[in-house]
Amino acid sequence: MRLLPTAEQRAFALSLDALLTASGTPSVVRSWSAGDHAPGRALWSRIAQTGVFALAVPEAYEGVGPLPVELAMAFVELGRHAVPGPVVETVLAAALLADVPEQARRLLPGLCSGRTMATVGAPYALDGDVADVVLALRGPQVWLASGCRTGTRTSLDPARRLATPLPGGEPLTGAAPARALAWARLATAAQSLGVGLSLLARTVAYVGQRVQFGVPIGAFQAVKHRLADTKIALEFARPLVFGAALTMAPADVAAAKAAAGEAAYAAARTALQLHGAIGYTAEYDLSLWLTKARALRTAWGTPAECRAVVLSGARPRR
Repeated sequence: MRLLPTAEQRAFALSLDALLTASGTPSVVRSWSAGDHAPGRALWSRIAQTGVFALAVPEAYEGVGPLPVELAMAFVELGRHAVPGPVVETVLAAALLADVPEQARRLLPGLCSGRTMATVGAPYALDGDVADVVLALRGPQVWLASGCRTGTRTSLDPARRLATPLPGGEPLTGAAPARALAWARLATAAQSLGVGLSLLARTVAYVGQRVQFGVPIGAFQAVKHRLADTKIALEFARPLVFGAALTMAPADVAAAKAAAGEAAYAAARTALQLHGAIGYTAEYDLSLWLTKARALRTAWGTPAECRAVVLSGARPRR
């Protein structure tokens, strides 16, 4: 089993990081939160051109996947740069549609190329007001909805707008929500890891610059301990994320989702405390990652739900 990324995989992650760095994602996130989706859709197209969304799509439908390890590496970078939009939900939609050949042939090429943005409602659909394809999970069934109700709800993260899919639609016979959920949880776990890493890096930089009593506050032992705890939690989550990408076993993915979500949330709490009052300021870019860490913690499986899956998978069979 290969546990280290290949040179090609590292180069892919670095190229995506360079693209997102040059794209000025904080301004894109703020525009998205304000309802101006044009910068976000432009960024979405550039991300698609790197092949990110094609990683979850079989080659038969113009994808390059399924490649869960590469997908995890990509989503770490999307989280590190706080990319807005239903990125996880588009991956989930691709996994659901791949089991329905007729709809897969019609819709998946557009998801790969970035022409089409998808979301999934269970019961609320992230960014349903802007997505081109809306799937609804209703119990064990998956439906291709005709759209979402007008008016959206804002989650803990202002850049994550929630809408309710319209009733009715076309049933997608053959779609397997349980299998597809593993892809959503893996992508969310990797995205959370990236968010946590960015919060840690920003906080380390800040405590090295802020001076109190004549020295940088990063020199204080209590501050060092908080940052060390944050670093350890993120580094423990990292192998769980990539180990889950190798196996795609539901229990492994759930463990990665719980660990990465909790580590990112702890990183947000540490970042907020060590930044002091400025950390509460919405105009300060740190807030874009703080709110995302909190929202991702419960997206596609709360910590309690994921731990239950882990425990269920660990029980001996009789």
